[in-house]
Amino acid sequence: MHDPHVLIGATIAFDLDGTLVDTAPDLVGALNAVLAEEGLPALPFAEVRLMVGRGAKALLERGFAAAGAPLSAEAAPALVQRFIAVYLGRIAHESTPFPGAVEALERLRADGAKLVVCTNKLTDLSLALLDALDLTRHFDAVVGADRAPAAKPDPRHLLAAIAAVGGDPARAVLVGDSINDVLAGQAAGVPNVVVSFGYSETAPAELGGDILVDAFSEVPDACLALLAPCPQPATGL
Repeated sequence: MHDPHVLIGATIAFDLDGTLVDTAPDLVGALNAVLAEEGLPALPFAEVRLMVGRGAKALLERGFAAAGAPLSAEAAPALVQRFIAVYLGRIAHESTPFPGAVEALERLRADGAKLVVCTNKLTDLSLALLDALDLTRHFDAVVGADRAPAAKPDPRHLLAAIAAVGGDPARAVLVGDSINDVLAGQAAGVPNVVVSFGYSETAPAELGGDILVDAFSEVPDACLALLAPCPQPATGL
């Protein structure tokens, strides 16, 4: 049994797509809408689901390539903006928090942790999604790729997210679903909790995270386990 006081002042960073929220239905819908506008066939949900999580441009590039029309450098900027506009219009039509996510966030906050979203999604889109799902109130900051020096897997993204809430990387955990999350955590010296229900193309157990969980209800205890060996902050007298 871990001491919940370990979480006081610790930082728990969360990926968004495929970790906190099942966003694939709306992202796939927006991608297929843009493909249709360009006269291209729709892609199967199961195929596109695993393309999610690396940002809008990467999703569009992979989607157009899969549809048989690789995206040119000249066309990309306008199509990315079109995709963002379409996606924003349906950002939470079908997207929902993964089961147990809200309860886990509430428990972590009640135990004194600082919570931050660290996502390759643009910050404005992330906030729009979190607002629509009434999740923003659980977080002390939201740091999209545009609010960091570089996107995950670059460790500077994670370090910027931790800094945004006044946290210490030595007392932080990153919860994610992809190799980008694992690589960012490893490079930043921050342990990883990997969720098994996200959008990874690699088997989650093979990503190299520190703890693998199959349900959000396991996340708080996993964070406690990873933070227990960390130096505790001085309390003073």
